[in-house]
This record gives sequence, structure tokens and C-alpha cells, in this order.
Amino acid sequence: GLRPGEPELGRTSTTRTAVSFSKAWKNFRALFQGLEKPPCSFSNPWKTLLPVKTKGAFIIHNPQSTIRNLCLIALTFLCLLGVASSSHAGLTDWLGGDFRGGPAEALSPAASALVARAFADLGDAPLVDYHAHLVGTGADGTGAAINGAKTSWWHPIESTKARVFLSASGVQKEDHFDADYLARFVQLARGFPRPLKIHLLALDHNYNDDGTINTEKTDFYMPNERVVAVARQYPGLFVPVISVHPHRPDALAELDKWAAQGVRNIKWLPNAQNIDPANPRHDAFYRKLRERQMVLLAHVGAEGAVEAAGAQELGNPLRLRRALEAGVTVIMAHCASRGQSADLDRPGAQADNFELFLRMMDEPRYRGQLFADISAMAQWNRLPKPLLTVLQRPDLQARLVNGSDYPMPAINCTISLRALTKLGVLDAADRAPLKEIYQRNPLLFDFVLKRVVHEPKTGARLAREIFLQKPQLAGAPTSATTPPLERKGDGS
Repeated sequence: GLRPGEPELGRTSTTRTAVSFSKAWKNFRALFQGLEKPPCSFSNPWKTLLPVKTKGAFIIHNPQSTIRNLCLIALTFLCLLGVASSSHAGLTDWLGGDFRGGPAEALSPAASALVARAFADLGDAPLVDYHAHLVGTGADGTGAAINGAKTSWWHPIESTKARVFLSASGVQKEDHFDADYLARFVQLARGFPRPLKIHLLALDHNYNDDGTINTEKTDFYMPNERVVAVARQYPGLFVPVISVHPHRPDALAELDKWAAQGVRNIKWLPNAQNIDPANPRHDAFYRKLRERQMVLLAHVGAEGAVEAAGAQELGNPLRLRRALEAGVTVIMAHCASRGQSADLDRPGAQADNFELFLRMMDEPRYRGQLFADISAMAQWNRLPKPLLTVLQRPDLQARLVNGSDYPMPAINCTISLRALTKLGVLDAADRAPLKEIYQRNPLLFDFVLKRVVHEPKTGARLAREIFLQKPQLAGAPTSATTPPLERKGDGS
């Protein structure tokens, strides 16, 4: 037997997955070899489960076969769960973290040349990632939390998603997940050829309208204290981004508390947190953000990584008009590149969230106040229009900033280099080097990918300024976020 995380020599994770499925299928067929008649065609095990309408009534035409089919389907399902739960040795790695080696390992000449090309025109100005997640389970007493339904096999879809997510984090064991996740993240960031400042996001609970915490709808929780502590431990690497839900009874006091310590950035995920940015009850919150000169990073568009059923409309870009009209500086995450929402300017109509985002960005009154990050825009489920449009509009790029949305770019199944090549935004010769970079360092892969994608006809790339510090969004002074008496670590 192999130890957890130990590679099986001579096999990729994809090969191991195929072997696991093949063996499982043969075992299940063997279970039914003793039957006089198979319970159903193996190509359609659902066939005898469907009721048949006879003389106005629905009946199940073969109860015995139905019971056998249910057994077969249940066993198949358990098999799939077993494959999915095998740590770094099957389906979860193929979907999640399909890594080879580590960020310290040397790249091939072709991959090294591609990295050099990506950084060639950036000069010495500071590089910034405005959107990256600190994730935790609460291990090591960090205060973070994950909803139990995310890891329980009684909720197979959610637990499988969570395990794919954990695989992408590169952490092999869960007993010290929080510390290991941070160590891995730091290692990836230090694998860049030049210094990078990463905005590290907290995530507050989902709150009910009455100001109480809704634990059932809180998938992940990352406390502000943890994010600020990590930023103080690595002041040269991380910038803290707190998350304060406006329904909290202490919301304004919480903003004052962290602003007094120099924190200037706040994150909302309205769809998952039950925040309606257009609600007048938040006006005092917006006034406080403006008073404290805090920047609001808000998710816009449909949310798929965490639970947002019945609340996707809260990601409507037009709902942030109230914050902007209150004078708050806003960064719209992902350029609203997924889903549809109500067109609030045309009652009864629906529109793509990206179209609503463009409408907001084209408003002259919001220039200098409204920005957006390009995180996740190269994912296959967001193609093609948002990425193509951004590549074709230099006027938009002047107000865009880079965001990795890490660990999302480490999830193997979210990126299709083949689809990007077919779309014409990625050269075929760059695919193999990019895959190699992903396998070593998915954070660097995300950066290099965004630096080499180009407009299909003109070859124009994303402007270099997207990846640099925006003066209007400058972070708080280091002396404020990292008090000398509390500074820890090596300062990088």
C-alpha cells in the first residue's frame, strides 16, 4: 500500500482514475453474473425504474428488476464516491490539483522562455494580485470554518466539490490544513521571478435579515483576525482584505476597528452572504466606507464555487449603483462574466451580467471610482465573449486589475487550454509550456496565461498596467497594517 500522497510510479492521475473505474465496473458486472436475466441493460440502468402509464394509472412494470437496478445504481454510486475520495490518486486530482513536482523545481527551456516573455515588459513597478483567498477548516485554531455538509458523503455533490477544491490547494492531509495551505501559498508566491503583492481575502458569514448568523447557508468562513494576522506575518507579500456583513449589529464598529489599524480593503460575496447592495439599509455602511476611504471588492455575476441557490440576483452588477452613488470606490470581481440577471433599467427583461457590467463601466460618472478585476475570465465556462471583449477594448483595460482568485486557477477542470487555442486567443505552441507551468506552480500559471493571451486578429495583449499597482487603489501603509510590536516572520 502507498502512503497518502505517494505517487504510483509509472501512472498519471488520469490513468489511475481510468483503472479504478475499469476495475469497479468489472466487479459490479460480476455481482450480477449469477442472475438468470440481467436486471436491465447496462447501457441504461434507469430504464426499468421509470413508471409506465397503463389504463390511466402509473405502475412500475417490473418491481423485482427495479429493486435490483436500485442496488446496482447504489453500488455504482458508492464506487464513484470511493474513487472521488481517494486522496491525490484519482478523480479528485484529475479534476482538482493535477500537479507534477513543486514550484522550486526547474522548468524546461520552453516553459522558462514563456515565463520570461510574460514578465519582459513589466519593468520594476510592484505587481499586484487583487483577489486571492485564504482558505481554512479551523485546524490549528485559526477560527476558520467549513460547513459540515461540504465534507459529508450524505451530501455527495457538495462533498465531491469540496474534495476537488482541497486537492487543488495542494494540501495532502487535513489535520493541519490551515497551516499547510498557507505554507503552500507562500511557496507558490515566492516562485515568481519578481516580488508580488497579494490581496488576501476574508469571508464573513451568511447573515439573516435580522442580523443573526445563518450557519446552514454559510459554506466557508474566514475571520478577519486570521487574514490580518497572516498579512502581519508576511508584510512584504500579503495585504489584508477584511469581510464585514452589513447586517451585523456591530458592522460599523467592525469597520472602524480595522480601519484604525490601516486596513483599506473589504470583500463582499453578495450571492453567498445574503447581501443586497441596492438595499437602502446599507447607506450608513457605505458612508462609513467612504469616510474611512475603504475600497469594496464585490463579487458580481453568478456564483458557482459556494452555495448561492435562490440568491444569484444579488450578484447583479446594477445593484452596486447605490454604493457608487454614495461615493464608495468599487472593484467588480470577475467582470461579471457569468450568468444573467434582471435588467433593472428595463423592467421585466433579463440580460447577461457581462452586458450589465459593461453598461456600468461605460457610465462616465463612475470613471475613477469603478474598477474590475479579471479573475477567472479565462475559465472555459466564462468563454468566449467576456475575454474577447476585454481584449478588444483598451479603454476598459485602463480600469482593470489583475486577480488570480487562487486557489481557483489550481482546479484543473476549470481551464481548457485547447478551448483557448480554438478561440484564437492562445498560440498552440504555448499550450505545452503552460501545462508544465501549471503542474509546477498554478499561481504563476494563471499570471503567465493572462500575459500571453491575445486578441485573435490584432494580436493585442492585455495592457501591462492591469498587473501593476493602481494609484487609486493603493493599499494601506505598511506601518499601519503591520505594527512593529506585532510583526512576525521574515517580512516577505
